[in-house]
Amino acid sequence: MDRAQKEVVVGDLGQIFADSGVVVVAHYEGLTVAEMTDFRLRMKSAGGAVRVAKNKLAKIALKGTPGEKMGDLLKGMTVLAYSEDPVAAAKVVEAYAKDNKKLVVLGGAMGATPLDEAGVKAVAAMPSREELIASIVACIGAPAGNLVSAIGAPAANIAAILTTLEEREAA
Repeated sequence: MDRAQKEVVVGDLGQIFADSGVVVVAHYEGLTVAEMTDFRLRMKSAGGAVRVAKNKLAKIALKGTPGEKMGDLLKGMTVLAYSEDPVAAAKVVEAYAKDNKKLVVLGGAMGATPLDEAGVKAVAAMPSREELIASIVACIGAPAGNLVSAIGAPAANIAAILTTLEEREAA
């Protein structure tokens, strides 16, 4: 790889570190090509991506950025998993690491906040953006549903009383 190619890779990595909601660093030593492909597909379906890069180039890309402390994790055979959604990449990496012990989570960064292994697990346990939106919509819709049932309740009560009176007269 010549100097121009290395500059392109450093630029790409810098863009990844700047645009991602979360970046997770893991060791992948011993993963087969099929396992790595499966990992990449799982990450892609969750809206994230996986990147294997030379540690030295990744450290250069991290220099002067808020996530510079993440450079300490870049030793050995490392893979970067990242996503715009601050939770997606962490969830996929944690789930895959449970299934495949060859993928070892080292840590990562969420914006300027460095994460250790426990931090990645904590982020993975958080609800995703879609889950949060669904719960907010449910909270907003609940009062409207209660209002509709409160407005309809007197009519339902009157109908029940009339039905009871009709049954008594028929008996």
